[in-house]
Amino acid sequence: MDDRFDRRELLLHLGDVLEALSCLAKTGRPDAPVAQLAAQQGSLQDFEFLRMVAPRMTVAEFGARVASAFFLWPKELLETELNRNTLASTVRHDLFNGNRDGWEAYVAHMQRKVGWFGTGLPEMTASTSNDKTYAAAQDASPVEAAVEAEPLGEWDGPDEKKGWPWPQPGSTS
Repeated sequence: MDDRFDRRELLLHLGDVLEALSCLAKTGRPDAPVAQLAAQQGSLQDFEFLRMVAPRMTVAEFGARVASAFFLWPKELLETELNRNTLASTVRHDLFNGNRDGWEAYVAHMQRKVGWFGTGLPEMTASTSNDKTYAAAQDASPVEAAVEAEPLGEWDGPDEKKGWPWPQPGSTS
């Protein structure tokens, strides 16, 4: 199957996502909602997908979610066989978790250029919990589930050897 044009469109979209993230960071407002800034800032008007994220998602949260949602894309886009489900499911899980309407709008947006994007995935369920920690624990990716969360204060101490390859405090390995 010749999917080079789809790969190109996905790569261009990844570039747009990174450009939008850069523009959001330049606002200097990490606690501001992305949707609000997208409506107000002229530099963000061209990034239609920003209006699809959860209304209360902050710039800081968006940055973390984008990194998680798209980090596999460069590698996947270079693979011989394009793993369509991986490309879409990481974005759905990490950027649109609990935001079914946003996900559906995003898929429609993406399908204008890449007709198969988001097809073939299991039905998305709406999140009913407002507790981010609970929702994150329930929907943790395999990578996230393998890492035990530690309080931030324990990790930013003075040059102690904590974390990989050194065991975390309290671990038995």
